[in-house]
Amino acid sequence: MSNWLIKSEPGKYSWEMLVRDKRTFWDGVRNYQARNNMQAMKKGDFCLFYHSVTGKEIVGVAKVVRTAYPDPTTDDERWVVMDIAPWKAMKKPVSLAALRAGANSCNMALIKQSRLSVSPVTEKEFKVVLKMGGL
Repeated sequence: MSNWLIKSEPGKYSWEMLVRDKRTFWDGVRNYQARNNMQAMKKGDFCLFYHSVTGKEIVGVAKVVRTAYPDPTTDDERWVVMDIAPWKAMKKPVSLAALRAGANSCNMALIKQSRLSVSPVTEKEFKVVLKMGGL
């Protein structure tokens, strides 16, 4: 199993919306590296759910429930979506500032490639974030 980080603007689609919907397809990704990361995801992988723009914090953990398939919101065959479902909410959101300050998370793609909307997370980084979030 692998771990990932996915970003969403909470004004467009928030963690609370995912919890309400129980499942959604992750669309709108128009970056090749992020798309390749989505294509590498497997059912059962975990995704740290990050609120970008406002909040700038990891607020929950989702699980991949369906692997990549063609994005139904576009006719362009290059783009894919995958389905996620909420797994657990962070007891305490993990801010970008806290991640930057933490020695164990300083190599995260979120920090090094801050514009990438879907990025891999190592097992060590994942465990650190869960601990920081009270899980």
